[in-house]
Amino acid sequence: MSKQGIIGRVTQLARADISAVLDSAEDPGLLLDQLLRDYTGSISEAEQAIAQLAGNLRLMEDDQEQDARAAASWSREAEATSDKADKLRAAGDAVEADTFDSLARAALERQLICENDVRASQRTIDAQAESVETLACGLGKMTARLSELQHKHDDIAARSRGRNAPSQLPEAAVSADILDPASELPRFEEKVRREEARIDSHEVLEASALDAQFDGLADRRNQGATDERLAELKAQRAMASARARARQQISR
Repeated sequence: MSKQGIIGRVTQLARADISAVLDSAEDPGLLLDQLLRDYTGSISEAEQAIAQLAGNLRLMEDDQEQDARAAASWSREAEATSDKADKLRAAGDAVEADTFDSLARAALERQLICENDVRASQRTIDAQAESVETLACGLGKMTARLSELQHKHDDIAARSRGRNAPSQLPEAAVSADILDPASELPRFEEKVRREEARIDSHEVLEASALDAQFDGLADRRNQGATDERLAELKAQRAMASARARARQQISR
């Protein structure tokens, strides 16, 4: 039983038919003692697991929020540098305009990275939130089962009085009836470990002024996406300028 994940164990203990298990036991009193220990221990483990997972969930949500803010900051940087490039090109300085367009592409590349991080972390956040909910629901049901076991204790003890109880209850006697060896937690813990490693290595991206240095240009793998976004920025700005000119002509 010690090798099973807490989520699988909680799920099985929460839905166990205690009355049926006790009715089929050779020594209900001894089995009841074992069940009381199992439920008490599993409740304590579930409470600790919920606290830990909830804490990790808050950290991941904070990290995701930082990624979202960074994406917005890089978007503003891309807009500003692209606008500067257009003004330089209109003034006849094509070389400097190309330099600022390259910087805009670099900003868009970082925006894409941050947006990808937001989407990736959302999948982990959803899985972790589901695990917390599963554990919390199971904890409530296990607490009710424990109360039921405690109420049954006196009756079972009276029924088993005078019978020769074995010196030790085989561990399999309980686990075979209640616990499922399948476990969800190892897969989930692997996801959490990967997310924690990502958090440890994550660099917070902050907005810079127009003349700040960008450490590198766009990644070739995302060049098409960044070029497309840059074109959209320029098209939107051109449309806005056209509308502004039209309004000025009408006002005259």
